[in-house]
Amino acid sequence: MRIVTAVAICVLAITSTAQAQLELESENGIKLDKELTQRWKVGMSITAAAGPCGGIYGTATVPTDWPEQRVRVVEEDFSSEVSNVKYRTLDNGVKQMLVSIARLEAGREAHAFVTFEVTKSSILAPDDPTQFKIPKRVPRDIGKFMAPSPFIESRHPKIKSLARDLVKDKENAWEKVESMYDWVRENVEYVNGPLKGAMAALKDRNGDCEELTSLFIAVCRANRIPARTVWIPGHCYPEFYLHDKDGTGHWIPCQAAGTRDFGSMPDHRPILQKGDNYRVPEKRKPQRYVAEFLKIDSAGGKPQVKFVRELAGG
Repeated sequence: MRIVTAVAICVLAITSTAQAQLELESENGIKLDKELTQRWKVGMSITAAAGPCGGIYGTATVPTDWPEQRVRVVEEDFSSEVSNVKYRTLDNGVKQMLVSIARLEAGREAHAFVTFEVTKSSILAPDDPTQFKIPKRVPRDIGKFMAPSPFIESRHPKIKSLARDLVKDKENAWEKVESMYDWVRENVEYVNGPLKGAMAALKDRNGDCEELTSLFIAVCRANRIPARTVWIPGHCYPEFYLHDKDGTGHWIPCQAAGTRDFGSMPDHRPILQKGDNYRVPEKRKPQRYVAEFLKIDSAGGKPQVKFVRELAGG
């Protein structure tokens, strides 16, 4: 077993991010507020319960840097059976840990765990929201967030009609986005349940955080406003994209389900991924969310697999 540990880890420490705020002072967009630093353990364990296993390959999404988040590795725990651990980054900036195990004998357990120190900042709304405009042109990497995604049917006639109605009497871009945001929150009841997407939420007038987020994103995209899903442990929320008075683009968060937060984000849970339409090498179809994956070429029994994403030491 190989374990590497970093020292002087600040766990669950909330501090003012004065330096970050100074760096953003000249910008017109969101402001970083306070930090929360946590350790998160991510990885997988495989046990060959009834016979030997060979050709084991698994993937797990890990936290990575974003403007409001800093990440570093503080500990790696790989059992001797683990042949190789490496990382790759998919489009939209999703980072994955790739684990390979050539052979695992009957009764043996193999694991690969990495502990990350994640420092996440809460976000304050822009000082002058009236300056924002819907972008006329966006870079290709932003433009993809105006197209439909799995369960975000932004080109459906009913969603396009709703999107037009919600903004027709609004004067500026901020009012238009806020009108769509408030309509979704006021007209779609939060009900926990299985994934069903934006159109089903519009039809049923209920859904959980994924449905509220998807419907808000869908009407934004129908109005040519880029928007995307932000995934955190146990939850998701949307971001929308506008240009400021200087033509600079800004991603701005809001809370579709739960406490009303428009243009701001108090949640300190680590960001796992941003986006909702991924090309994953192990999957044929586009993926709404990059989930864990495991493949075993030869299994002599019933291998037991456990994926882990949990607070470490807290």
